[in-house]
Amino acid sequence: MKERIEQYLRVRNDQIGYVFPNITTASLRTLDLSSNNHRLTPEIVSDTAQFDRLVQQMLAPNKVGIGGYLESRSLYQRSPLFSEEEIRSLHIGVDVWTPAGTKAHASWPGRIHSVYDNRVFGIIGATFILEHAAEVSIFFTLYGHLSRQSLQNIRVGQLVDKSEEVGEVGNYPENGSWPPHLHFQVMTDLLGYEGDFPGVIAPSQKHLYESICIDPQLLLTFK
Repeated sequence: MKERIEQYLRVRNDQIGYVFPNITTASLRTLDLSSNNHRLTPEIVSDTAQFDRLVQQMLAPNKVGIGGYLESRSLYQRSPLFSEEEIRSLHIGVDVWTPAGTKAHASWPGRIHSVYDNRVFGIIGATFILEHAAEVSIFFTLYGHLSRQSLQNIRVGQLVDKSEEVGEVGNYPENGSWPPHLHFQVMTDLLGYEGDFPGVIAPSQKHLYESICIDPQLLLTFK
């Protein structure tokens, strides 16, 4: 099913809406948050203000970045919820790092499937999931680390057009205490989740989640 939807989106890529219509490809900077980035010390990532300053330094001068799909990150140990028997470290979404308040839009027509506000430190914060119908099957997109105001402006079941504004990037601490960014993820199966979905998994779970998570960059296009 995943392969059929991926092929469908590739063939119809001219029908995909811009999640961030005001961000251009030329302005994007790849942001490395992998375990190989030794600037991400435990002291810095555990303090969101310091973490934010470092991210802004790495993004300069454009202040807009992207990255993270299947990136192995050690920084999630800032939250005890990721330190289970097997530490979750593999990021299965794409992050778009942009100032708080930046408006996010729907990449494909759909409806609001579910919403959730996870207020625990280091988690996904305000988030919602869109359900999309394609000719081959349904699929889902997740928007995470939003402002809480974003959730007040939508309701479950609400229809959303392509390119319609659906929320805005949140600031810390309300976004889960992260430097401002959108966590964008695409799934073919929600595994029973509502409003939330694992965005970081243990390495041993890679095969399962790769089978149901599409590379978000198929739907994250820029001018």
